[in-house]
Amino acid sequence: MNNTRPIHSDFQFLLDFKSQEVIYLFCDLRESILDLYPNSNELLYHTHALTAVFSISEKLSDAFCMLPIYTNHLNLGFNKGTLLKDPNQLLIGTGKLMRHLAVKNPEDYRNAKVKSLIKESIDFALNDMDKPTKSIGKTISKIKK
Repeated sequence: MNNTRPIHSDFQFLLDFKSQEVIYLFCDLRESILDLYPNSNELLYHTHALTAVFSISEKLSDAFCMLPIYTNHLNLGFNKGTLLKDPNQLLIGTGKLMRHLAVKNPEDYRNAKVKSLIKESIDFALNDMDKPTKSIGKTISKIKK
């Protein structure tokens, strides 16, 4: 993995309260996502969960995936998961659009099926985008201090 984008200090402060196992999973999966699409913008939130959202623009509506972090695990979420091809039926959820897969260990995402799903989501977001983005490869904190 070639990513060298640092984690934003607002996010890192809150991430440090999580277990080392969850921190490792987040950092490893984040790197995998950024390796697949280095130009993605990373939108950071702290609402019901500490969440990193990966978008092809600076808008949440153009996001292709997200990593909400919970106490003992994180999810790899897809904002428009019901619209993605999921031939291996990896995605779970009952929402109108959103689907996810639970991440409890590296084997949950370090495989060709999940990599293909992330790529599918990136392609879908690029084709679904309304207008070109002004921001490329930025980290944007929406965390209120």
